[in-house]
Amino acid sequence: MTMTVRAAGPIVLVGAGNMGGAMLAGWLKSGIAGADLLVVDPGPPPAMAKLIADNGARHETAAPAGVKAGVLFLAVKPQMMGAVLPPLKGLVGPETVVVSVAAGTTLGFMQSHLGDAAMVRAMPNTPAMIGRGVTGAFANGAVSAAQRDLVHNLLKVSGPVEWVETEADIDAVTAVSGSGPAYVFYLVECMAEAGRKAGLQADLAMRLARETVAGAGELLHQSPDDASRLRQNVTSPGGTTAAALSILMADDGMQPLFDKAIAAARKRAEELAG
Repeated sequence: MTMTVRAAGPIVLVGAGNMGGAMLAGWLKSGIAGADLLVVDPGPPPAMAKLIADNGARHETAAPAGVKAGVLFLAVKPQMMGAVLPPLKGLVGPETVVVSVAAGTTLGFMQSHLGDAAMVRAMPNTPAMIGRGVTGAFANGAVSAAQRDLVHNLLKVSGPVEWVETEADIDAVTAVSGSGPAYVFYLVECMAEAGRKAGLQADLAMRLARETVAGAGELLHQSPDDASRLRQNVTSPGGTTAAALSILMADDGMQPLFDKAIAAARKRAEELAG
């Protein structure tokens, strides 16, 4: 796949850590020329520094003067945004679209530092680092159709992109998919511990649980059937799976726990956003 970049200036990536580095690698793999990319990071990891140099991308330790970004892509930790944003204001021109993947950083907060601009607030998740993430995104009213298409193409190198209708929806996206990988990893821990208590060696129980969840996820990814159909396909009436599901799907089973967990995560996301 070759991605054509139609931006008013370079794609400026601020932050080449785990998430930013994954996006950069995905862009280069998709066919974006290194000459179209400018990375601003005071000390990128060695692997990222090599990727930047090998592909002819420009690297600066701080925001350079005389550059107006076509896309200003912010991939820094939320707690760093207050310090990082002010020096970047000079990169924002009338045709710049700003994209943030920092959790809890509102468009209003970014506008207070960068001025009124076309802005997108995006929430990827950690599987983005292997190209298997999912991203929720919200665009403010200043984002043109062309800019939205460009941002969509940049984000989709790490997996599907789902656009939401309000900025508040990003808090729910954060609760479901942004934090979601941790829920799945904890499910593996719980399955393995239950297997140990059922008599299996701890390392064997963990291998079984890990590979079961990974395989089920891949089946869900490849199958046209929805999750409920796939569950039903595994569940024979009166069988072992049905016995387990009678516990998990009881009135006090997994659904009310997930309802409370997602609500707690969303509330915290709202608090972090101020």
